[in-house]
Amino acid sequence: MYFRHSPEHGLGCHGHGGRRFMRGMFRARMGGGGRMFEQGALRLVILRLIEDAPRHGYELIKEIEDRFGGAYSPSPGVIYPTLTLLEEQELIRQEAEAEGKKRYAITEAGRRMLEENEAEVEALFARMAEAGAGGAGRAQLFRAMHNVRTALRLRLARGRLTEEELRRVVAALDAAAQEIERS
Repeated sequence: MYFRHSPEHGLGCHGHGGRRFMRGMFRARMGGGGRMFEQGALRLVILRLIEDAPRHGYELIKEIEDRFGGAYSPSPGVIYPTLTLLEEQELIRQEAEAEGKKRYAITEAGRRMLEENEAEVEALFARMAEAGAGGAGRAQLFRAMHNVRTALRLRLARGRLTEEELRRVVAALDAAAQEIERS
């Protein structure tokens, strides 16, 4: 692994931003490719969570985030279309709305879908639990990465660095990178 800085790539590993890089590392640990969930897997996760208790879209987002220990949170742009699809497939249904929020409950067809895919559902929840077990550490890591990025932005916003300041910042970042590599 190498670190570089160039005007067109910014700071980061192989030219990518820290968050994007860390998401890739997390996905690799999860055994996935470019997505957190493979095709159809998120639908099964949502179905299981709704089977446990009727939920709003926001509650599903927070529950999935909690199960991943804060290291992953599905976007509303993924959750809400999936809920619409599940509803169109008659796997879930809306309950009475409260405060303008749609609350979903599972249907019998949804329960059958979960039964037919029980092994996959169990494997998905086991992977999520494993990933969530180290969530606090990952949350601290993301916080620390954000702090470094913010410190750099704030310092660069104050104006141009002198040669000595630039040397010190680069040396500190290189030393941190080397320490991380050794850990």
